[in-house]
Amino acid sequence: MSTLNHIERFLGDAARPVIPLLNDYPDGHAIPPHEHRRDQLLYGAAGVVEVGTPEGRWVMPPQRGLWIPAGVTHQVRMLGRVRMQSLYFEPGSLGAMPGTCQALGITPFMQALLAEAVALGVTYAPTPRALALLDLIRHELPRLPALPLSLPLPPPGPLARRCEAFLRRPDAHAAIDAWAAALGLSRRSFTRHFRQQTGVSFVAWRQQACLVAALPRLAAGESVTAIAGDLGYDNPAAFTTMFKRALGAPPRAYVRPNG
Repeated sequence: MSTLNHIERFLGDAARPVIPLLNDYPDGHAIPPHEHRRDQLLYGAAGVVEVGTPEGRWVMPPQRGLWIPAGVTHQVRMLGRVRMQSLYFEPGSLGAMPGTCQALGITPFMQALLAEAVALGVTYAPTPRALALLDLIRHELPRLPALPLSLPLPPPGPLARRCEAFLRRPDAHAAIDAWAAALGLSRRSFTRHFRQQTGVSFVAWRQQACLVAALPRLAAGESVTAIAGDLGYDNPAAFTTMFKRALGAPPRAYVRPNG
């Protein structure tokens, strides 16, 4: 049975307002574009998870999560061995959650709650303890901190193609004027167009793209020096300063331990 069919077997069970699911995936496993009728909290207890939608890309290092609203088409790729804990909620049962995808910090308390929830199994009996546990999760979920781990992508077109090319070879010093000239726009027109298409400035997007490119490599155990050099930073210290300012921790905090 495919991963998607395995998941969808249970999501129509309206008798259970929350469906917990645990899956282990090998390195490189990919789940093709799909959507769910339920809202999803996707949490990688181990490994790095990359999620793409038509609107953007998210990279979740271990112990980070992603909120995916019902009906959002998304595809998933595993970087390293991944232990994924997911919760699926009946649409509208969490009114405080955003209507778009959002990366979230998973607190130690929520990690413990998720472990208990997936231990129930997808066909759990609705005992008072189970219902109290899942109700507590619904109260805690809106309190989780939002994280800047997303990268908005423009709609299909020349700008989107250039953004995708940049992600294949990111450069921290890529110049606005070069992008504007390549698209046949003035600098002012380009900056306005870029913000209209992505919701952020070119400089902010360029930095975020470098972060998104760096995270899987850090999780794979590559050196900070090599990554900083490939991204065009003058030295590892400059990369570390940017990284810590954006994510609140140095790059080494995201390096996967050996073994």
